[in-house]
Amino acid sequence: MEKVTGTNGLNLIKKKEGFVSIPYKCQAGVPTIGYGSTYYENGTKVTMADPGITEEQATKLLSNTIKGFEKAVNTYVTSDINQNQFDALVSFTYNVGPDQFRKSTLLKYINKNPNDPNIALEFAKWVKVKGNVSKGLVKRRAEESKLYFS
Repeated sequence: MEKVTGTNGLNLIKKKEGFVSIPYKCQAGVPTIGYGSTYYENGTKVTMADPGITEEQATKLLSNTIKGFEKAVNTYVTSDINQNQFDALVSFTYNVGPDQFRKSTLLKYINKNPNDPNIALEFAKWVKVKGNVSKGLVKRRAEESKLYFS
């Protein structure tokens, strides 16, 4: 049975992405709105010219957007993981993208032994934006790792 993100995962994503009602460019320079959404429910990309949205609309958009990231985690993780581990990995994948997650050493460790303590070190490697360490990503990875091992 496919897992879906629980409250801990949704709250972590909301906290780390933060709510912004109007389009903005994320650290990577991509137009974004709400809780880090770069696309709307209908598949169109967010643009800097789009109108603002409410927090309720942003939560609905996140709930819709997250499905693709849940699918990626459900597809790529072959070991048995618990809900907190799943939630942490959805947050991670929401941030780095499914393709990066699929290629990661993090995933290799998880599929070999989901309780390997080296997984924490793998989370900690994903902290750069355009080659520079991001303090926000350092904190996010620490929180994802903490959730993963809780």
